[in-house]
Amino acid sequence: MSIRPILSLRDACLRQPALPVTDVRTVQPLIDDLLDTLYATTNAVGLAAPQLGERPAVAVVDVSDARDCPLILINPQLLDASGYEVNREGCLSVPGVRAKVGRANRIQLRLQTRHGEWLQLQAADFLAAAIQHELDHLAGRVFIDHLPRWRQRWLYWRHPDWLRQH
Repeated sequence: MSIRPILSLRDACLRQPALPVTDVRTVQPLIDDLLDTLYATTNAVGLAAPQLGERPAVAVVDVSDARDCPLILINPQLLDASGYEVNREGCLSVPGVRAKVGRANRIQLRLQTRHGEWLQLQAADFLAAAIQHELDHLAGRVFIDHLPRWRQRWLYWRHPDWLRQH
């Protein structure tokens, strides 16, 4: 479909929770845009609808080396999380910032597929972290929200334009 601009942290849309999708047919063009935009980047593995200024609870993740195995997440719900691992994360909406974030390293979630079927999925390690990162976006959070308060304040001090919302 099309490559769309990715919103930066200062856009208020990133802080609003996504809305449930009631008819998967209505989000098909958005899914195509999410995938086109994700694959136009060089190092991202996931993208959520709020990053494009959209409200439906839709995200895409692809951690495959060839970037040809997309996982479409519609109305994802985290059912279980276990283990803990700290990894460096970055975000297309927070360019130039990477930080260590702790997340569960095994998760189970319920989601709808692109065709509207409900299924349960288990994920581990890097895929689990990538999914949790996108679930944060759907909840109106970004990865720096997981950092200690002093680190968040330092980042906002370094990037005061993040505080100006459109």
